Amino acid sequence: MRLSVAFRHAHRSHASIRRPGAGVKVLNPENRFIPVKSAVSYLQVREASSTSGTTETLVSFKSHPRKNDGPLYESAVGGIVQRSREELKAIRETNPGLKPTLAIIQAGEDDSLLEVNKKMAGKIGLNVMQICLPHQCREEEVIEEILRLNEDSRVHGIFLHLPQSFLSKSVRNAIKPQKDVDGVSDLNVGRVVLGDQRHGFASPVAGAVLEMLARHDAPLVGKMAVLLGLEGPLKVTLQFLLQNNGMMVQTRQWSSKHLQKQILDSDVVVFLETGHKGLPPTWLRPGVAVINLSSALMEEQPDSWEHRAEAESSAGVGPLSAVLRMQHVVRSSRRWIQEQQYQPWRLRPLKLQPLSPVPSDIEISRAQTPKPISQLAQEIGLLPEELEAYGNTKAKVHLSLLNRLQHQPNGKYVLVAGITPTPLGEGKSTVTIGLVQALSAHLKLNSFACLRQPSQGPTFGVKGGAAGGGYAQVIPMEEFNLHLTGDIHAITAANNLVAAAIDARILHEATQSDRALYSRLVPSVNGVRCFSPIQMARLQRLGINKSDPSDLTPEEIRAFVRLDLDPEKVTWQRVVDTNDRFLRKITVGQANTEKGHARQTQFDIAVASEIMAILALTDGLGDMRARLGRMVVGSSRNGQPITADDLGVTGALAVLMKDAIKPTLMQTLEGTPVFVHAGPFANIAHGNSSVLADKLALKLVGEEGYVVTEAGFGADIGMEKFFNIKCRTSGLTPDVVVLVATVRALKMHGGGPNVTAGVPLPKEYINENLQLVADGCSNLKKQIQITHLFGVPVIVALNVFKTDTQAEIDMVCRIAEASGASAAVQCHHWSRGGRGSVELAHAVKKVASQKNHFQFLYNLQDSIVEKIRTIAQKVYGADDIELSPEAQAKIDYYNQQGFSALPICMAKTHLSLSHMPEKKGVPTGFILPIRDIRASIGAGFIYPLVGTMSTMPGLPTRPCFYDIDLDPVTEEIKGLF
Repeated sequence: MRLSVAFRHAHRSHASIRRPGAGVKVLNPENRFIPVKSAVSYLQVREASSTSGTTETLVSFKSHPRKNDGPLYESAVGGIVQRSREELKAIRETNPGLKPTLAIIQAGEDDSLLEVNKKMAGKIGLNVMQICLPHQCREEEVIEEILRLNEDSRVHGIFLHLPQSFLSKSVRNAIKPQKDVDGVSDLNVGRVVLGDQRHGFASPVAGAVLEMLARHDAPLVGKMAVLLGLEGPLKVTLQFLLQNNGMMVQTRQWSSKHLQKQILDSDVVVFLETGHKGLPPTWLRPGVAVINLSSALMEEQPDSWEHRAEAESSAGVGPLSAVLRMQHVVRSSRRWIQEQQYQPWRLRPLKLQPLSPVPSDIEISRAQTPKPISQLAQEIGLLPEELEAYGNTKAKVHLSLLNRLQHQPNGKYVLVAGITPTPLGEGKSTVTIGLVQALSAHLKLNSFACLRQPSQGPTFGVKGGAAGGGYAQVIPMEEFNLHLTGDIHAITAANNLVAAAIDARILHEATQSDRALYSRLVPSVNGVRCFSPIQMARLQRLGINKSDPSDLTPEEIRAFVRLDLDPEKVTWQRVVDTNDRFLRKITVGQANTEKGHARQTQFDIAVASEIMAILALTDGLGDMRARLGRMVVGSSRNGQPITADDLGVTGALAVLMKDAIKPTLMQTLEGTPVFVHAGPFANIAHGNSSVLADKLALKLVGEEGYVVTEAGFGADIGMEKFFNIKCRTSGLTPDVVVLVATVRALKMHGGGPNVTAGVPLPKEYINENLQLVADGCSNLKKQIQITHLFGVPVIVALNVFKTDTQAEIDMVCRIAEASGASAAVQCHHWSRGGRGSVELAHAVKKVASQKNHFQFLYNLQDSIVEKIRTIAQKVYGADDIELSPEAQAKIDYYNQQGFSALPICMAKTHLSLSHMPEKKGVPTGFILPIRDIRASIGAGFIYPLVGTMSTMPGLPTRPCFYDIDLDPVTEEIKGLF
């Protein structure tokens, strides 16, 4: 038997070439044209129900084919089709909306290839997308299209139906290996060479040749094959496929010596003509299988093949290679589905070698080499397309992760809070980081830390950074504390855009007539006037159901153009991320160009912006945009609230915030993952990291994992707001609270002397003093009681310092457990890293597995006054509250505007349970004064002001920036800590 098989690439397409700027259309299976925004403008893309290969194939049996050859090939094709259909059916049982697509990139246009693909793909249920590039397109244009298809989740296979001159190494390797269903990339060819195709694809043309040889010959083992005139990936693939099946293979060129003898000695000849007419019959011994691949690589005059193709494409390599290619598409889609599922972690912790004495924070940070952020992302199951790198050590994580893992159960949710803060510090951040290092690096449990982004104000002011400390840090600490990925700058820009829009609108309304304002707000563009979408929304709020600007009456025009903002009732402030006390009260509009429209206003620190609070509470882009639009910036002269939507600025704010909404991935000193996101001012906002970071982390850690998030300040402020505001917004409930305390902070609550920065600590904080510790534990007891108000178990984490004695440590743990803590453990993470918090990790694991009875402190339908009173009495221990006349007037106004059902976000000092910073321990017998009440409608809470509350910190006499410098040679930052 002698078998002759001819293939050809049909370099044709059904689509016309589009000039740059021309419209791009997609032909759907119903043959209706619909617009496609993502396609390149000079392309025309058609989509139909097919996915076969881009090779049309000829098969002719020129010697003595077996009598049943036709049915045999049909059976082979039919078997592969049936298996592919069954595999696709199984995929669709869990993914009913999936229809895998093969994208064919070709030069030129011709419909015949689409029809071939539709016929074969229709048998399986696949789609084909045929993309036609110009005949003379450049390599860069081909690669650009490949890269676009690489990122298209609808496409599961890419085939380059291009002349050989187009198929450079750069082009072939631009295809993602998992979408390279024709097996042309170096990685897929290498897998064939190594005999491992579990994760790749071999050329379907080579596979079809192998299939035919297996069906039309005796066993292949020991047979001799000659590959003549073949080059590139097809030659290598075919050579190793045959060798892996036990054949001996020789590769030869037409100019090789003794070629005739080598062919006469062979059992199989696969050749490509290069200017020759073919093999002389005298070179072929009886029974040899001859396979001619010349037509498969033909680049000129494809139309000359037309009639022969129609006559000879009914059997053989053509259908086999096509159906194998479609089988690859089905398998690619199956692998893609598997990749979309939750992936077990393969975390490789970094080794720590703690030194004694403990070096400075910056020395510890620089002594550890962080993992590349892409490696960490891969270890915790993130997909490459879900990561947006900012350098080598931090990256944004896309919110699409929430959709991908929407059915994945959440892990355990752990909140770290603290006793009432003192200038000595409690170390909530170090406990948070030490705990996740212990959980992941030592107990081998998936865990994530979720932290707030530090403000530049404290970094250059008095506090320094917020990356943790000692051997429990986020690294690199310089990047953590300086700019990070620019979220705070985005908030600053968005906030100040609103401020600029307010003053500009006040000026323009004061200096223009209704008609002049209308003509500028709704200008004629190319002779056409129309409302923008946000203006249409304003018309609807006004009850004006008109869409043609010429149809509005003078009264409607006036209502539309006049916000009538009262300059005395503007509540929106400008912000800057620097401690600048001289911006606490300023006058704007003093230039002559502002025509006398000066007014008093102020700056806040950037993290006090309502936009920051929105970022921390939102659950997605749509929700964030809606919240931004609801922000109230002031009142009109007749008392109506004016919003960002009324100003028309909402869409622009969303654009400025579109990247800031993505949490930033970093790592601890031991290589465990951290999300850093949002940093709302903990006095007037809720002081917690973002809902989105927590939600992403809870999916990533898996059902048996742990997410540890930190609440700002003490349990009376940060934790209470976490429960009553953040948990209401997110729908998440914590499993356990870790309450942080230190012996020396408890001593201050017990009556210890005041401390001054830069002055040595008084002896009471260095020497053992059990009485001060016992008295100070009153604050610890109160914070435990506050936690129990919400029905959540609490573990006390005693952050140990080297000056603490064992008697003091034992006393705190004993009192804590007697006061209702589920456990009380000492922690040494600062000096030992995660190993120093293993006991805490074991306690968290045990307590978090127990059922709790979480409940909110108040009902949202309670009146504003009752909600404030509940917090004051049950949390702070006040006897009652006292409302100023201004506060009562605001309450009446918010009730009138329908804002009374919002949660309460108390703005008070963090230094005491009361409103008096000097009152330590557990103050009693006081009345809580409510000086004023304000609303963050976009963020979704009302915040009463207790006493005087500054939203712009000032610099001390000697700020931290005195010690900060940069080495101009090494670019190393000095003195940050």
